[in-house]
Amino acid sequence: MPPNDPLVDFLRLLCAIYDEQMQIVLYSASWCRDCREAKRFLDKHNIAYSEIDIESTPGAAAELVRQVGKRAIPQLVIDGEWVQPYRPGRGFLYEEMSERLGLLRH
Repeated sequence: MPPNDPLVDFLRLLCAIYDEQMQIVLYSASWCRDCREAKRFLDKHNIAYSEIDIESTPGAAAELVRQVGKRAIPQLVIDGEWVQPYRPGRGFLYEEMSERLGLLRH
């Protein structure tokens, strides 16, 4: 058996890390204050995400209504699960989202 190549081992580790990363999509609109806060939160914690603007992406608003029953943004789709990261009257749910995204270590 040939000796381990450190570069190959490193590349395998990077691939494993990439495969384990959450896939996050943010449904938003430019006029939405809570959406801007959701983006700031994700950016602050260096969490990669894709953004879909419901005003400029054909079919996005209809998909939002189909999934959650209303045009309520922001919405996160985390590994296929739809999550509302805010509550009306409470704003962005920092602690809940930190826990959901694995930012809180117990």
